[in-house]
Amino acid sequence: MHRFCYLAALAIFSTLGHVQNLWSAPPDAGKFAVTDATAADADFALQGEYLGLVAVGNGSEYAGLQVVALGDGKFDAVYLKGGLPAAGWDRRTKLKLKGTGAEGKLTLSGESTVIEVGADSAQIKDAQGSRLGSLPRIRRISPTLDATPPAGATVLFGGSPTEQFDKASLTPDGLLNGGTTTKLPVGDFRLHLEFRTPYMPYARGQGRGNSGLYIQQRYEVQILDSFGLEGEFNECGSLYRQRAPSVNTCLPPLAWQTYDIYFTAAKWNAEKKKSAAARITVLLNGEPVQDNVEISAKTGAGKAEGPEPFPINLQNHGNPVHFRNIWLVSGANAGLPPRNLVTLCQCIPDTYRRPRASCR
Repeated sequence: MHRFCYLAALAIFSTLGHVQNLWSAPPDAGKFAVTDATAADADFALQGEYLGLVAVGNGSEYAGLQVVALGDGKFDAVYLKGGLPAAGWDRRTKLKLKGTGAEGKLTLSGESTVIEVGADSAQIKDAQGSRLGSLPRIRRISPTLDATPPAGATVLFGGSPTEQFDKASLTPDGLLNGGTTTKLPVGDFRLHLEFRTPYMPYARGQGRGNSGLYIQQRYEVQILDSFGLEGEFNECGSLYRQRAPSVNTCLPPLAWQTYDIYFTAAKWNAEKKKSAAARITVLLNGEPVQDNVEISAKTGAGKAEGPEPFPINLQNHGNPVHFRNIWLVSGANAGLPPRNLVTLCQCIPDTYRRPRASCR
């Protein structure tokens, strides 16, 4: 299925830009969570990704900006040389900024850079106030979003019913809640799963959009609102507390995101001793953030390793993380990733006139 990695800013952003803050920090603010964008505060309209050209010397170069809402008009941001993660950023050069916003506008500052953010663009200025460039707001979409199950796949969840899961529950609009386990135990497999983290501006760290995908109830691929963060070993795309993602390709909260996972189970000899470790490839929003890596042991609170196959658990960590379009291909060699993994989210729209390989 062909998809552009980006869409122009949608009308929802300009609409949300007129929403007024209906609250300052609410009671028990760290647990405050929004699952419907139309109910979000005005800060949500400024949070997100921006991408465009800025003046550098006698020329220009691409730059990306990720803006993260922290509640009550406070924001963190990262300014990235070359573009956005998995879309031009050099994976080295990053400027951290802070700022406050009100009435649909935000001013960020850091070192010698000032950035003025509005509902549809960010204006880059130097310390003297000279304009260096404009970064339009964009909305990235995973190239594997809405992926169709191939022939032979088991559809674990495509909407109601939920017979493939134990103790499953649905939201009023038919999304799967965390806190459920597949009835099917798994060995080698390929899995597609779509998830959405809530908007929790007052929460921090592991309290912000936390869930997890526990393979065989042993190995956790972390789910977390990690938008704009460093990409640590306990953040989204990580093998929890064992291996950090190679790059943080998390999208903002309330955006649908994708995991495409290839898993080969550990091998055990007749004496029930491990003869080969489990291996995994994880694509987060189309980008390989774990590329055929060895899983050295169970992660976190997972079950002890052993030859018995166990199911997949979608963790309930107390935050309203939701799921849809989950399917699995199982069997020998199903967990082997393609020989040549393509970086699926590297493209930039033609309107930016930058040479790039086409999206797939």
